[in-house]
Amino acid sequence: MRRLLLLTGAVVLVDTMFFSAITPLLPTYAERFDLSKAAAGVLSGSYAAGAVVGTLPSGWLAVRAGSRRTLLLGLSLMAVSSVGFAFAGSVVLLDVMRFVDGIGGACAWAGGMGWLVSTTPAAERGATIGKAMSAALAGVLLGPVLGAVAQAAGPEVPFSVVGLFAALLAVVALRMPAAAGGTGSVAVERPYLTAWHEARVRLGAWLVLVPALVFGTVEVLAPLALDGLGASGVAIGAVFLVAAGIEGVAQVFAGRATDRLGRGAPIRLGLGGTLAFLLVVTVPEAAWLLAAVVVAGCVLSGIVNTPAMTLLSDGVEGAGLEHGLGFAIVNLVWGGGQVVGAVAGAALAGATSDAVPYMLLAAVCGGTLLALRGRAGQLAPAPVRELA
Repeated sequence: MRRLLLLTGAVVLVDTMFFSAITPLLPTYAERFDLSKAAAGVLSGSYAAGAVVGTLPSGWLAVRAGSRRTLLLGLSLMAVSSVGFAFAGSVVLLDVMRFVDGIGGACAWAGGMGWLVSTTPAAERGATIGKAMSAALAGVLLGPVLGAVAQAAGPEVPFSVVGLFAALLAVVALRMPAAAGGTGSVAVERPYLTAWHEARVRLGAWLVLVPALVFGTVEVLAPLALDGLGASGVAIGAVFLVAAGIEGVAQVFAGRATDRLGRGAPIRLGLGGTLAFLLVVTVPEAAWLLAAVVVAGCVLSGIVNTPAMTLLSDGVEGAGLEHGLGFAIVNLVWGGGQVVGAVAGAALAGATSDAVPYMLLAAVCGGTLLALRGRAGQLAPAPVRELA
């Protein structure tokens, strides 16, 4: 299982690096191709669009063809699109390559994480997911570094190396044996409907959605608030880099707590902390204090993700479906939540004040905490057993 964990960690690292590498490159491409703000937004968001489009097919493919084949398809698309992005000579081709990479990333996440979790005993599932999520956050941190190198030296070599690495990971995956046994494949013609009948899938999806809504709102409103208090662009970027770094470490501990204490304890801690953050985030009147509050809020809301994904995986297994389907649902819910949080949260704040979307999200967190009181059985630790 260690080899598969390393492989999956490398896959999500490469995927999130490519996703976040566009940040320092966007001004360069905007100047080179004379892009409007709308066109620059399309370039930045084309990856996410591809990921959303690829989410449902990747889950269906995981059920029909298996997680390993889904991973291999994802890595192949990532390799081709990375090299294509490296040598793209027009903004249309850049958009297309990022869109294709988003589809590949959706397949790689569903296939890689599904394959990994299917080989992990249920009692160790939280720790395994936490470690993989740490690799994803490391990719978020390293992506801007990759983009900075591409900005200074040209995109050809850095992104070609990324594409080559994705191809090598596909070769490694191809040489590894597929998981023995598996979770089965019930009602494969309508796998999402089958999964949605399982209560733990519905609850896990909701618990993934809540922090996604929070983060989508915070990533728009917090930088503007920090700027209003005099923080520089570098300082604002550092706030979110520090938050991602701390969250990467916190995910490992959240995973261990998920296995030892049950899914409920870290979920309640994360939701309670997020609720407190949302209630005080508009109070600080100094940039340094707001920065500290934002870092704490991002980390606390992120803690919910690992036990929520673990709970969703429990439900997918209970429905007799491939785990890749569960991570396809995660991708869809997380991506959709971030988009809704960013767009709706910013629009509501613009029409009223920042406090209004934050208070609405606080009500969502509080209501979720209350709703969890009657779900102890669903949130209990998984029984200690070995895979068949």
